[in-house]
Amino acid sequence: MTPGDQHPDAPAAQPLRSDAERNRERIVAAARTVFARDGLNASMASVAREAGVGIATMFRRFPSKAELVDAVFIDRMTAYADAVTAALDDPDPWHGFVGYVETACAMQAADYGFADVLTTTFPAAKALEHCRNEAYEGMVELIGRAKATGRLREDFDPSDLVLVHMANAGVVNATGGAAPDAWRRVVALLIQSFETPTRGPLPASPEHEALYQAMLRPGPPGVAAPESGD
Repeated sequence: MTPGDQHPDAPAAQPLRSDAERNRERIVAAARTVFARDGLNASMASVAREAGVGIATMFRRFPSKAELVDAVFIDRMTAYADAVTAALDDPDPWHGFVGYVETACAMQAADYGFADVLTTTFPAAKALEHCRNEAYEGMVELIGRAKATGRLREDFDPSDLVLVHMANAGVVNATGGAAPDAWRRVVALLIQSFETPTRGPLPASPEHEALYQAMLRPGPPGVAAPESGD
């Protein structure tokens, strides 16, 4: 038996106690509510208050905000990746491309938290980032197909979709409930600018590494994990 092996007589790893599992579910549900309403700038403390648990309980279940984001948004990121797959399945690549952009931006408009998630990268959120990377690979293929039809401008770059999401997130957060459909006009204007014939060349797209660094932007200071349990 190697040092890493478990002794055959040792007890098996136990699942979370029922009260601990209930706390976890309450925290995730509360985070969905808080992030959807306030975006990712919401503090861990505000999520704990919404869930009705102490901050120490919060950090026992989710030691970092990235882990909480992973748990809350993996289903939405999966739906986002599914939108890319659906676009690739469309027999008309341009129609698929437009449908994908509209679907992704609608998802941002429906959830302020997800609007932020699409413009922020979380290296510690492994499941979320794996799903995002798979979606990105599909987007690159989708862009190539749309260009091959002659409908998507040749100088369109995959990084432009990141800029679309950043622009849309800004509009969604700025207009809020006062003009909840304003994003639709902005997205339509952007899509029309992507279609040929073009009116002129575009400035150079940002370097991919620079855009990645922008997506790593830190959030506002939050509550630090407590030293001991509550």
